Amino acid sequence: MNLTVRIQLSVMMFLQFCVWGAWYGQLSKYLTNQLGATGDQVGLAYAAFSIAMVVAPFFIGMLADRYFAAQRVLGVLNLAGAAILFWITQITDPGLFFWVFLLYCLTFAPTIALTSSIALQQMNSPEKEFPSIRLFGTLAWIFITNVVGFLGIGDSVSLFYLSIASALTIGIFSFFLPDTPPSATEKPSFAQIIGKDAFVLFKDRSFSIFFISSIAICIPLSFYYTWANPSLTDSYIAAFPSADHNSFNIENKMSLGQVSEVFFLLILPLLYVRLGVKKILIIGLLAWIIRFIFFGVGDAGNSAWMFYTAILLHGVCFDFFFVTGQIYTDNKAGSKIKSQAQGLITLATYGFGMFIGSVIAGKVKDMYTDAAITNWLSVWLVPAGIAAGVLVLFVFFFNDNKRAAT
Repeated sequence: MNLTVRIQLSVMMFLQFCVWGAWYGQLSKYLTNQLGATGDQVGLAYAAFSIAMVVAPFFIGMLADRYFAAQRVLGVLNLAGAAILFWITQITDPGLFFWVFLLYCLTFAPTIALTSSIALQQMNSPEKEFPSIRLFGTLAWIFITNVVGFLGIGDSVSLFYLSIASALTIGIFSFFLPDTPPSATEKPSFAQIIGKDAFVLFKDRSFSIFFISSIAICIPLSFYYTWANPSLTDSYIAAFPSADHNSFNIENKMSLGQVSEVFFLLILPLLYVRLGVKKILIIGLLAWIIRFIFFGVGDAGNSAWMFYTAILLHGVCFDFFFVTGQIYTDNKAGSKIKSQAQGLITLATYGFGMFIGSVIAGKVKDMYTDAAITNWLSVWLVPAGIAAGVLVLFVFFFNDNKRAAT
């Protein structure tokens, strides 16, 4: 891959994740503060994204891969998404917001797979070249959330204007990306898209335990993405009621989670060799429990270090479970069903798991909110308990502890 193509792909990845990062972590605060949404309505908004993640593989597998060049599809989807985002900026009713936001998510969700597909098809050695390209997505998330924090627009409609600007830029830029023609020679079947051939892996008890746990742990993950920002904001307001709320820079603090993600991603291969998959997954689950307890008992005035620790644990939580899980799945599947196995895990986690988690997160927040005051300790103990349940399941029933070859 020559330098020009590398730069193009890096810019593509950076811009696409700017589109996403501008609103994702802040959406709950915007809906609550500006639209007066209930916790249930906020949870449904995040669930809309999961619905789109379920639909996306069918769109890519049955349309984009067969009929159109990927870079053109990416461009059209982003331009359409920018138009729908502008419509969203005009909406003040949280009920209507869900339906329009679902429409937007249906245009956005396929772009995640498309950017990876475009990048991979331009590479001679994907295993060596792709990680450095994908890194620009994480860097973009760190960049755009810090922009949000420094501008103090974490609960403002300006979130969507940042996303619109990014979507318009990549929408136009996509048409100048290297040509990535349709790669499928025949239309994939419904069974192939849902990873039917990978079902054979369920004969292995440890893989079945991992699969069930992956769906279950998406419930705590949904709590983090949905409520971490509002929870921290409420704690800082309670500790410093006379301070300018924009000075809390919650988004800047939360961007440390992505910095942590990069760090632990770099050291994960070494730890995988030394510890094996079971120990890595258990460490990740312990980190989930600790972070939610810290979110619940932490205080912006006297124990802000707990909040920082909980945020920095994101790298351990995410990389040690989800990235390790991808490696584990890859090793278990073998070359013939590798792609279907990864597709099955992605569909189950970011689709069904996150959908269930988003709905539950919304209902739990409403359950522990009275007169607009939320008991965040009670809220955070729910995902902590779920993570603890998954941990017990792993300790007693997951027996596969293979290490990567040195």
